Amino acid sequence: MDTPTVKIIGAGLAGCEAAWQAASLGVNVILYEMKPKKHTPAHTADGFAELVCSNSLRSNQLNNAVGLLKEELRVMGSLIMEAAYATAVPAGSALAVNRNDFSDYITKKIKENPRITVICEEVERIDDEEITVVATGPLTSDRMADFISSMTGSMTGGTELHFFDAAAPIVDFSTVNTDIAFFASRYGKGEAEDYLNCPMNEKEYSEFYNALINAEVAQLKDFDKNEQADLTVFEGCMPVEVMAKRGYDTLRFGPMKPVGLPCPDTNEDAFATVQLRRENKEGSMYNIVGFQTHLTFPEQKRVFRMIPGLENAEFFRYGVMHRNTYLNSPELLSEIYSMRNNKNIFFAGQMTGVEGYVESTSSGFVAGINAARLALGKEPVVFPKETEIGALAHYVSEGGASKSFQPMNANFGIIAPFETKIKGGKRNRNEAYAQRSLDIIKERFLSFE
Repeated sequence: MDTPTVKIIGAGLAGCEAAWQAASLGVNVILYEMKPKKHTPAHTADGFAELVCSNSLRSNQLNNAVGLLKEELRVMGSLIMEAAYATAVPAGSALAVNRNDFSDYITKKIKENPRITVICEEVERIDDEEITVVATGPLTSDRMADFISSMTGSMTGGTELHFFDAAAPIVDFSTVNTDIAFFASRYGKGEAEDYLNCPMNEKEYSEFYNALINAEVAQLKDFDKNEQADLTVFEGCMPVEVMAKRGYDTLRFGPMKPVGLPCPDTNEDAFATVQLRRENKEGSMYNIVGFQTHLTFPEQKRVFRMIPGLENAEFFRYGVMHRNTYLNSPELLSEIYSMRNNKNIFFAGQMTGVEGYVESTSSGFVAGINAARLALGKEPVVFPKETEIGALAHYVSEGGASKSFQPMNANFGIIAPFETKIKGGKRNRNEAYAQRSLDIIKERFLSFE
C-alpha cells in the first residue's frame, strides 16, 4: 500500500509545525513555500519560519497562559518549541530567540526530513480532493486570498476579514547612550542585561508625546488604500502612535509604564520609561518594547531619537505595518481546524484567528496531526478545553458570530473553569489550570500512534 500524502501550503511557524507533525506520524508531506521566488510585503529573508515582528515568544512562566501553551507543545514534541529553546537569547522570564538562528534551525530540520518534500512556488488555489493544510499566514498572496474568499464565501456570504499588524524598530546597542539608559528588568525579575531602560521626566515625556501624535504616518503602498480610513487594529499589536492618541497617559499605563524600574541615580521610578529588549545573544541589537509603529522611516528616526538615551540611535530595522487576514472561523472550522463542509481542508496559523507565534504553532500542531490521521484512516485527535491548546482550538471553532469574532491570544479566560473556586487568588488558580492541563497532556497526548 502506498504511503499517503499530505499537502502543506506555507512554511511559516504553523506550516512548518504541521509538516513536521504530519511527517512524524508516517505520511509523506509536500510543503509548498513561495519564497525565495516571491516575498510578502513584510518578509525579507528566504528561510522558513521567519519572525516578522518581535523576537519574543512571550512569557515562559506556567502561571501565564502562553507559558503553559509553550510547555504543552514542548512536551508533545513541537519542532518550533525545540528550535526556540535551541536558539534562545536572554530575556528574563520570557522566551526570546535569535531570529536568524531560529529560522535556520527550522529550515535545516525541515529540508533534512526524508518524508518532507519542499517545493518553492506560489500556490494559487486549493484542490478540495487532496488532504491539505493551508498555512499561508496573515499576509496570504492576493491570488490565494481571493481563492479562499470565494471558496469560503459560499458558506457565509463573504468571510474574509482583516486587521492591521505592526512591528517595532530594532536599535543598534552601540549607539545607545548608557549614561542615561540603564540595565534592569522590571521588579528585578530575570537578568538585568536583558532589558535597557530609558527614563523620562514629565517635560521630556510631554515633548515626546506631542511629537508622536503629530508625526507623519506612512502611506499603505502594498494594500488596498481604501482601507486606510477604516483600520481595524488588533489590540495586542496596536501602533504606538494610535495608542498615544487615546489619551495623554495611555502610554504611561502601557508600554511606557515606569513602575518597577527605579532610576539608579534616584532609586525612584521615572515619570515614564521606554524599555528595550535584547534581540540577540550578543546583545548588539535591542527592540523597543511595545513600539510597533506605522510612522514613516524619517519620522521614526526623528521622534524615537527624542527618547533619552536614544538621541544618537541607529536603527537596524524600522517599524513596519502590514495587513493581516483571518477567517470567520466559527462558521467555517471545526475544533481540529478542518473545514466543516470539507474535512480534507485544514487551516492553520493566524488566518484561523489565533494571534501570536506560539498560538500559530499550536494550530499547526493540531492541524498537522489530524491531517496525517485523516490520511491514515484514523480518528481525529481533539484536545479538550482543559488544555490551552484545546481551549484555543475550541475558541476558533466556537468563538462567536461573524460580526464579533476577533483574533485571540492564549489566555486563561478561554480554558475550561474548575467546578469549584480555587482559593489563594489568581496566581494559585492559574497554577492549578497549568497543572491540570499538563497532567492531561502527559496522560493522554504524548503519543499519537
